[in-house]
Amino acid sequence: MNIALIAHDAKKKLMQNFCIAYKGILSKNELYATATTGRLIEEVTNLTIHKSLAGHLGGMQQIGALIECNQIDMVIFLRDPLNPKSHEPDVNIVVRLCDTNNIPLATNLASAELLIKSLERGDLEWREMYK
Repeated sequence: MNIALIAHDAKKKLMQNFCIAYKGILSKNELYATATTGRLIEEVTNLTIHKSLAGHLGGMQQIGALIECNQIDMVIFLRDPLNPKSHEPDVNIVVRLCDTNNIPLATNLASAELLIKSLERGDLEWREMYK
């Protein structure tokens, strides 16, 4: 499975901790992330991450393009809903593309844990039909 990992600045440490906790599951998949988030995850986990540009420099659009082309199977996007970003339209595009293309999307830690545990159980194998 191809998994996109995105985190707003206020959630980057949480994303690192999430990836440490689920390193065993994540290591069996292809991981994609925006530049800074990807680098921070690599630093603490030694996982290999395909990195796009930084989110505000077009990385969100690059991840969106992968979603649009059906090359991403799951998105974990730990967002900070209390502090809007200047590139908020790009953020909304990722959410909309996930909805449009039936890509499982987690936007907080609780839903991220549900998705990652579902992945481990094999509950997301239906994604192979879409490829």
